[in-house]
Amino acid sequence: MPLIKWLLALPHYLVLLVLGIGTFFVVIISFFAVLFTGRYPRGMFDYMVGVHRWAFRVIAYTDLMVDPYPPFTLADDPSYPVRFDIDYPEQGVNNWRPLVHWLLVIPYAIAAYLIYSLGRILVFFAFFTILFTKRYPEGMFDIVRISLRWLARASAYENWMVTRYPPFEWD
Repeated sequence: MPLIKWLLALPHYLVLLVLGIGTFFVVIISFFAVLFTGRYPRGMFDYMVGVHRWAFRVIAYTDLMVDPYPPFTLADDPSYPVRFDIDYPEQGVNNWRPLVHWLLVIPYAIAAYLIYSLGRILVFFAFFTILFTKRYPEGMFDIVRISLRWLARASAYENWMVTRYPPFEWD
């Protein structure tokens, strides 16, 4: 399976490309909605969470972290081993966030990118390890998992889906 998982994920990449175009428009509309109303429109928020959820399932699948094929859904699937969920900010979002959030996320995004790059390198080595031993080394798996977690936190914060700054914690 390590040899063909990327090929099996092609239908997901095509759907995620279309969904990604949708997220572009959702980000623009939600920018103005938050700026003027202080609320992230619930449907748009759920859409963004769903796209992130789907993308991280596919990333975990192609990174050889899970064996079950990812479902074609934006909804949460409790039976799938990869979970991604963000609570809707019921109290609203500060109106100023869309204006400066992109600036605030830069330090965390740089750190997340570096950690995610380390994860990509480890996936390459894990591929050969899995190919010959049929096991994902636990240490490598943990670092790749952490790199995905950092990426998810940065992405959620930069799209003002969460208001709390992501922690600079390894795990």
